[in-house]
Amino acid sequence: MTLFRSYLKARARHEGRARPAATVRHVHLSDAPMVFVPLRMAGEAAAPLGAMVGCDPAEPRLLVVPQPRDRDLRFAFAAELASVMVPYIERYAADSEEVEARTPYPRCLDAPQIIVPNRGALAFVRLLGRSTRFRRTDGPHAVGPLVPVLGRWLTYLHGRGEYAGSAMLLSLTDALAAHWVTGQSDAEDTDPAALLGWIDPPAGMTGPEAAAVAEDPRRSPPPGPDTDPDFDRRVLQPSIADYDASGSADRVRAALHDQLRPTWDLVWRGVALLRTLPEAPSAVLRWERDRASLAGENARIAEGGLSQGRWDSAVAAARRLAMLEIAQQTYEAGRAFDDPLVMAEYRAEGVAFAGEVVAVEPDRKIIPPGGKRPVVRPLVTIKTADPLRLAPGKKVLSPSRPRQAGQILSAEDGTVLVQINGGVKDGVPEVGETVCYADLDPSGGRRPPLPALEETPWTHGGPPQEYVPTDEDAQEAWS
Repeated sequence: MTLFRSYLKARARHEGRARPAATVRHVHLSDAPMVFVPLRMAGEAAAPLGAMVGCDPAEPRLLVVPQPRDRDLRFAFAAELASVMVPYIERYAADSEEVEARTPYPRCLDAPQIIVPNRGALAFVRLLGRSTRFRRTDGPHAVGPLVPVLGRWLTYLHGRGEYAGSAMLLSLTDALAAHWVTGQSDAEDTDPAALLGWIDPPAGMTGPEAAAVAEDPRRSPPPGPDTDPDFDRRVLQPSIADYDASGSADRVRAALHDQLRPTWDLVWRGVALLRTLPEAPSAVLRWERDRASLAGENARIAEGGLSQGRWDSAVAAARRLAMLEIAQQTYEAGRAFDDPLVMAEYRAEGVAFAGEVVAVEPDRKIIPPGGKRPVVRPLVTIKTADPLRLAPGKKVLSPSRPRQAGQILSAEDGTVLVQINGGVKDGVPEVGETVCYADLDPSGGRRPPLPALEETPWTHGGPPQEYVPTDEDAQEAWS
């Protein structure tokens, strides 16, 4: 945790209410998101009990597995879930446009957005995708035709969700915690009821009081995906026993509805709270990248591409890691450049600074190392009170002129000399102007050169064999 967020957490604890950590919303919110609240049997990694799913806050669809140990009932649940999610996803994936660029590429006009309560639900989505995408629709133990399609899409959405700033699969608690800081621990922030209690407590209550109510399972059901052991003992097991004896799932449905509906309402409440913040410009750009990724995945599926394997090859893993790092750097820089409150976090760490321009040499010329002719390199002198840990020679960028490359020449006694090395057409800072510079790059840097799959070196196993799904791939917790 950074120094700035530690300060906000201390203030939140002292004041009894969450403190804002952002002035704009750094995540895109769809006009019609789909909320998915799963619940699984405690101690069973992928034994679903039920779920609420849908796009209308007032009309959730309740899916129930009255006997979680019954394999056929589990896959009936998957088939019913697929009948809801797959059309929703493919409706967006089917409509695309060609983007004019140096290398034209397709991009969907819009994209689906599935919102789950917390990271535990994200992990359940990953396991649900892996447990269903390899299943066969014919032969022994056949499943419904949409079940493996659902698995492929859930696997894709979870994988895409690992890219920082992606918004097609969102954890509500992660999104809220990125915009508000509470006075409780990060582990406690994974409960949407406790988190919202700090951010928007009921009238007459403080954040700690509202969070205490949320942590009492007798007054606020756990957000899942795991059930509360006391609920299992008192309510769930007798309800399942009643189903085994009578064949009626009414009692199980009523019990699960009472467990899921409070979390369902909390998720929509959290979404409404996030909508009160204006959307950051970089969030729009990240959503465009999501739409381009969706178009690419849809084309791959349409061309008959195989489902993602259980393991990546060496080159694919290295390529993915590089792209994840670039996405993280781009996301962090985009947030800071869009939001002065986020930039304050970097200023407190000494990797960014702000101050007043006290002198400018706009026509200064120098001969760069290795050059023969003098070139214009304006020099800007800035007075700052920020603690600065950037060494001379460090490249910096400014939110007000992100295409203008700067370089720190010296930083002593609160005076920083910045040389402008490019982007002079965007204008040179003027005396009296307040400027900010940071060691952040919204472009994310360059992708490292990696060999093609067929050129994988022998030190990394050589060229990978063509992947063909096997029965072993499908042997997950749902077997």
